[in-house]
Amino acid sequence: MTQAPDSNPEGQFPECEYPLRELTEAIIAAAIATHRQLGPGFLERIYENALAVELELRGHQVKRQVPVTVSYRGRVVGKHKLDLLVDDQVVVELKSVEALAGVHVAQLRSALKAAGKRVGLLMNFNQPTLTRGVRRVIN
Repeated sequence: MTQAPDSNPEGQFPECEYPLRELTEAIIAAAIATHRQLGPGFLERIYENALAVELELRGHQVKRQVPVTVSYRGRVVGKHKLDLLVDDQVVVELKSVEALAGVHVAQLRSALKAAGKRVGLLMNFNQPTLTRGVRRVIN
């Protein structure tokens, strides 16, 4: 399986012990297949829809644009939408940008926290090969 670079600054998990490793690898494989068909250059929404189709064809449950409530001191201060939630376990945030930045990882971490999920994938489809644009993020 193609290995994706990981967001694991503290070295908490050896690669073989990542939470939900099999599921994240299956999602990455579906994303690679999607990217091979479409290539770089489309808007995020196109990749979101295509990846959802690919994952569903592979037997996964996919929810799109999942609303998540953001609270501060017990009060609702806003809503965030997750691009994809796969098998009710992994949050997938898609980008189509020149390069992923620290702010993208921070946004995914915040989304994971708000959604009460532990594992996320950040994917930048605007790359010649998708593996250069994938990051696992653990909350």
